[in-house]
Amino acid sequence: MTTPTKVGAARPAPRAATGPTPPQRRRPGRLRLSTTRPWLLLAPALAVLAVLLLWPLARVVLISFQDYGLREIVSGRSNYIGFANYAEVFADPALWTVVLPNTVGFAVAAVGGTVILGTLVALLLASLDRFWRTIVSSAVMVAWAMPAVTGTYVWIWIFDADRGIVSQFLQGVGLLDEPHNWFTDRWSFYAVVLVNIIHHGFPFVAITVLAGLLGVSKEMLEAATVDGAGAVRRFFSITFPTLRPVFAVVVILSTIWDFKVFAQIYLQPGGSGSNRSVFNLGVWSYVESFAQNRYGFGSAIAVLLTVLLLAISVVYVRTLFKEEK
Repeated sequence: MTTPTKVGAARPAPRAATGPTPPQRRRPGRLRLSTTRPWLLLAPALAVLAVLLLWPLARVVLISFQDYGLREIVSGRSNYIGFANYAEVFADPALWTVVLPNTVGFAVAAVGGTVILGTLVALLLASLDRFWRTIVSSAVMVAWAMPAVTGTYVWIWIFDADRGIVSQFLQGVGLLDEPHNWFTDRWSFYAVVLVNIIHHGFPFVAITVLAGLLGVSKEMLEAATVDGAGAVRRFFSITFPTLRPVFAVVVILSTIWDFKVFAQIYLQPGGSGSNRSVFNLGVWSYVESFAQNRYGFGSAIAVLLTVLLLAISVVYVRTLFKEEK
């Protein structure tokens, strides 16, 4: 039996049809704040970078279009000559026969030596237990923590013609009859710089590659060992393909650092201007600017070096994006 409804009683309201909840509209002020908040947070850092990096870079570019020397520094006047400094740089035979070969050739040799030695040290560290890995890693990082100036003077003392360890050892074993000056010849000069750079740079590569080695699948390495693959085959078939993004990062960063090497060359005997056959782009720019007082010409060389480094940085960023995809 059904209970009759009373006349005049209120009936329950019908339920609304269920469906997706309409999105809430953001207020214009809140939307504007969410858009500008990241830039407000980055504003202090961007202001510091603009003062420390962008303005000096813009100033160097402006000076590169001027005949700028001591007269212009004292008077404060500008003497724009267009692209004359750049034309002189590219027309100078020293750029193509000395400076660029020294810069590019040294960078290739230094990057190759640094990455190879760093990878070998990383493989050694990966094979040790935790205690000895910590001890050896700490010892390796001492070379990286040493300032470039200090390390350079140590290597100058090691290769000193009269009191250097290398000359005394070679004379003791009969390979040298008399002391040899390693800093007068272009090739031996850069050999010393190469040893210095590799010694200073391999710890970064070793620690970075070690971090990647610890993430390589041990099951795949064990399976390859069971199948009869040797250590070299396991490295190039399993480890290297897995760590290709890591190697891309260390190679490109090392290239950027080795292209703009300055202190290790300038501080060695003859590197500050007396031996022009050992100039690279960084030292050439410095000597022309501050030793010859040709700040416009030196700025043009510095801009050329900056463009090369920017091109390498673009390759670095594109490589990272490709690896992410």
